[in-house]
Amino acid sequence: MRDYKRETEKRVAFIRSAIQNARADGVVFGNSGGKDSALVGILCKKACENVLGVIMPCQSSRNFGEDMEDGKKLAEQFGIETVTVDLSSVKSELIQQVEQAFPATDAAKSNIAPRLRMTALYTIAQSRNSLVVGTGNRCEAYVGYFTKWGDGAYDINPISDLTVTEIYEFLAYLNAPENIIKKAPSAGLFEGQTDEREMGVTYRQIEDVVLSGMTEDKTCEEKIKRMHERTEHKRRMPLVYLQED
Repeated sequence: MRDYKRETEKRVAFIRSAIQNARADGVVFGNSGGKDSALVGILCKKACENVLGVIMPCQSSRNFGEDMEDGKKLAEQFGIETVTVDLSSVKSELIQQVEQAFPATDAAKSNIAPRLRMTALYTIAQSRNSLVVGTGNRCEAYVGYFTKWGDGAYDINPISDLTVTEIYEFLAYLNAPENIIKKAPSAGLFEGQTDEREMGVTYRQIEDVVLSGMTEDKTCEEKIKRMHERTEHKRRMPLVYLQED
């Protein structure tokens, strides 16, 4: 197990340095009510006072229920200023306008919410001269379980090297709200969605592959490695043409 006292100190220093180097006044993050955003919010609050958490429900009943409640509990416990931006009608209008030109797939429509959240966060952050803080962990990055130019877009990320197990250990050390630690991870992209059900593998299996290159279930191991290969484009900057001499 990591020394989470030391880990806290190092990550707080990282956030403070990023703010200073960018000549920013603070940070903004998406407060989803989930494990990753909770850890990011706590670390940000320890790093500076000017922290804004943005709760951004978008159609899913879980967004408006359990997740919003947990986000507010986190904010209250750690003194994080919080606002709510309801993106439901924006998503509906965008889908309506797009589908007048081209029929969108269900997968494409589900990715609209993270991209709208990114837009909202950057609009608020720019207005406050703040940095947008990302909330993705190491396991999600490995299999590409994030939306390109959605929750994969941010200025800094203080938890990107942590596995899901380490996220939970860190949250327990910091005394985060119990329900955030216990509930099934979900991006709330659609009704009944959970991360593991959608991916078809568990975070434990992903973590095994990330750390050792293998997991006990060889079918899942192969699937995880295929996911990693297919999503390589998400982990690199866009390809650009470079003129040869």
